[in-house]
Amino acid sequence: MNDGRHLHWGAEALWQQLDPLLPGISVEVVARLESTNTRLLERARQSSGQRDAPITRPSDLGDSAADTEPAPYGRRSGDTQPCLLVAEHQTRGRGRLGRDWQSGSGVSLTFSLSLALAPADWSGLSLAVGVALADALDARNAAQAPRIGLKWPNDLWLLDAPGSAPPGRKLGGVLIETVAVGERRMCVIGIGLNVLPQASVGLSSGFACLQEIDANASAPRALAQVAAPLVQALQRFETGGFAPFADTYARRDLLAGRAITTTRPDLPEGVAEGVDARGALRVRAGELHSLVSGEVSVRLQDAAC
Repeated sequence: MNDGRHLHWGAEALWQQLDPLLPGISVEVVARLESTNTRLLERARQSSGQRDAPITRPSDLGDSAADTEPAPYGRRSGDTQPCLLVAEHQTRGRGRLGRDWQSGSGVSLTFSLSLALAPADWSGLSLAVGVALADALDARNAAQAPRIGLKWPNDLWLLDAPGSAPPGRKLGGVLIETVAVGERRMCVIGIGLNVLPQASVGLSSGFACLQEIDANASAPRALAQVAAPLVQALQRFETGGFAPFADTYARRDLLAGRAITTTRPDLPEGVAEGVDARGALRVRAGELHSLVSGEVSVRLQDAAC
């Protein structure tokens, strides 16, 4: 897929699908970019007139993020219009905790969606995004075992046969960052999905791709599957928080009932017991502890993930 030919993304059809949900949205596709998240965050900072405005994660925000200075006089309301930005080849993709995200033209889907968002509580946003992606890509009914699982707080895994150790391999990830634009907060949701096999990826958690569950998988096809459900999920989250996603998350929860290790010094290991009403991970180590996503990295004890 690196022969110089560009994929057919159907950007106009995608825009027609998304504009009724997010009026004013723009859909952009570029051949090569360091990071779609970085590009959209830079645009938001320029729009605000605050080029050094701090970038935060939802887990770093309190119940209200409306604590910023107004935008400079004369700024246009269009400065917070939503944008979906796709990079056919992302050269310096970023994951959570500063990790790199490997991608390649045609073999991966890398895109970011920016929009103004104002939920009452930001807790659990990455879990809600994971649910939306997994449901869109793995449309099985409740009686069927899911093929895509969610590893708290922001990874998608392709599940292998029951009893496998590890239970699956990494399929994709989510990176959510926010920046103030006047009295509003722009949220940038970055998505990376493995679509086709790659020769060498070096992932300690193993490698999975969408072609394993969809013989016709392609990056444009995957984008068409997830774009509208992602927007709809973000709108549901803005009004209802994590609660509308809790049951579906529990069905896909990769960690539930498994022994894990964490990077929190006072909680090196324990057993995951699902998530609470705000999306914090519950860990049993004698007593029950709650971990929020900004604090720690969590690994299965039987897998380097």
